[in-house]
Amino acid sequence: MKTNHSNFLRLAFNLAKINLGKTKTNPSVGCVVVKENTVISSGYTSNNGRPHAEYNALKDKKNLKGSDLYVTLEPCTHYGMTPPCVNIIKKKGIKRIFFSFDDVDDRTAKRLKFKLINKKVKVFKKKINRHKDFYKSYFYNRRFNLPYVDAKIAVSKDYFTINKDFQWITNSYSRSRAHLIRSRYDLIISTSKSINKDNSLLNCRINGFDNNKPDLAIIDKNLRIKKNLIIFNKSKKRKIFIIASSKKVNKITYLKKKGFKIIFIKSLTTKKDFINLLIILKKCGYNRILVESGLTFLNEMFKNKLIFNLYMFKTSKNLGKKGKNNSTNKFIKKFSLKERLKVNLYEDKLFKIRIK
Repeated sequence: MKTNHSNFLRLAFNLAKINLGKTKTNPSVGCVVVKENTVISSGYTSNNGRPHAEYNALKDKKNLKGSDLYVTLEPCTHYGMTPPCVNIIKKKGIKRIFFSFDDVDDRTAKRLKFKLINKKVKVFKKKINRHKDFYKSYFYNRRFNLPYVDAKIAVSKDYFTINKDFQWITNSYSRSRAHLIRSRYDLIISTSKSINKDNSLLNCRINGFDNNKPDLAIIDKNLRIKKNLIIFNKSKKRKIFIIASSKKVNKITYLKKKGFKIIFIKSLTTKKDFINLLIILKKCGYNRILVESGLTFLNEMFKNKLIFNLYMFKTSKNLGKKGKNNSTNKFIKKFSLKERLKVNLYEDKLFKIRIK
């Protein structure tokens, strides 16, 4: 029987998605072990980045000798906080390795073949077009030492982002999909204006995901966040940052007692200001950020060319006089809505717009 290597690599990518956004500075990797065209083991990178996917797939006391290993990213060959994955690959007698991307870590990049040459392990690189951008955020983190930033927005058919009569614009299917999107980021950025208006939690309210909800950073320069919000009672088990310029002692004391962490900035006006904030967030350990805010803040992020992808949920209904925007919607109107994601949201549609 002829082996379809692409199918096994696609399965590995599906595993890599499980902890995307939860592996800290390490990439999220998926790994599948195959023998006689049958998957006999699999693994993916653990929360916080360790153990690696290869170790998780190979650690069991199974006889894996002569198996093929399908992995999304080149296995590591260097000693870091743990031994290199190449060690357990050699120990288990893996016959062939198929992977899709070279690592960009200088300690590992393109060294796999050299490390295995004496063990007669064949190594093949095979790209999967469907996942050609999977490690774009990891490569960007490594190259620029900055977080990778995407954004999400919901609009009506006539491009309003606020429904005057109802909290939401989209249906329940879209909102569930939004929770899944959030789960692939380690931090959400919003504004106190948006959270005050919607009394929103910005977490992952679908079964099995809420324990891994992303942390939250709230832009609140003048400390105007309301004290009676639901978020004050739901802040446990996640870090919440307030990004502030004001130093109102009473409000800061209150926020700290509630467990919020305060990040002080001088201003947030120029591109340099935004970059400085992203540098601070990167130093706090965040690598994949999702912006969920109103148009005012989102416009600033787009103006400063800081967004890579925009997820746009679009309803099939016009809001007309029931619709409202607090800022110009010209920039979202100009995007070409060609790449519709193949998910069933009934009357809603989801587009992924690649900005850069």
